[in-house]
Amino acid sequence: MNERGRPAERSAGIILVTGGTGTLGRPLVARLREAGRQVRVLSRHAGEAAEAAERVTGDLIAGEGVDAAVEAAEVIVHCAGTRGAKDDEVQTRNLVAAAARAGTPHLVFISVVGADRVPVEGRLDRAMFGYFAAKRRAERTIADSGLPWTTLRATQFHDLVLETVQAMTRPPVVPVPTGMRFQPINAGEVADRLAALALGAPAGLAPDVAGPREYELAELVRGYLRAAGKRRPILPLPLPGKAARAVRAGAIVAADRAVGTRTWEEFLAHRLGS
Repeated sequence: MNERGRPAERSAGIILVTGGTGTLGRPLVARLREAGRQVRVLSRHAGEAAEAAERVTGDLIAGEGVDAAVEAAEVIVHCAGTRGAKDDEVQTRNLVAAAARAGTPHLVFISVVGADRVPVEGRLDRAMFGYFAAKRRAERTIADSGLPWTTLRATQFHDLVLETVQAMTRPPVVPVPTGMRFQPINAGEVADRLAALALGAPAGLAPDVAGPREYELAELVRGYLRAAGKRRPILPLPLPGKAARAVRAGAIVAADRAVGTRTWEEFLAHRLGS
């Protein structure tokens, strides 16, 4: 750590970003480029790299092109995600294996607050909250790799919450699980912290990052409906299971780590122009 309490910066070298064209990856690549670093982006699709970064085509699930992507990388920031929990695990295992073959790069992983606190046991838990268990398994793969590592857990991005509530409010009546607590954060603010960690020395499990305030899911839905100028009746829906009970109890929020500044209302006003 330096005298300001920030991670000491490592010597310059290639930083590989998986998922570098996504919601988190794009602002992260921009931050790293602003810091004067050489950035390489691993993508499944060929094309021009964002923010003047080098682009390498490959598939983490199939393991294709991964060795070429990690070659000579000093730092690997793993932001790539999929819709399937099993695919997320395969991606991480393939990336870690390639990284180990390439040398001893610093692995930086973005995970989710609550990965270690949401019990995923029954079928309903797996269907609704399997993402948290998958992230926890990926965390362990990184930590057990024998490579230097840093993991940052963040609460849900505003963009993901928006996508979720938009899908929920398509029907004329909106069933909303009761008591579910969230603390959404701006992806750009997470990118700021992730970039600082990537530029610093391996830190292991870093302090969580969370948005400025907590909301129940019904509040998030109502906020979206107001901002979008829509009217929908909300039907409270009690959700059974250990995972849902944990979320109601605050497993995926971090009140003591409310470091984000942009609220859900501010995000909606910016995104929807309200």
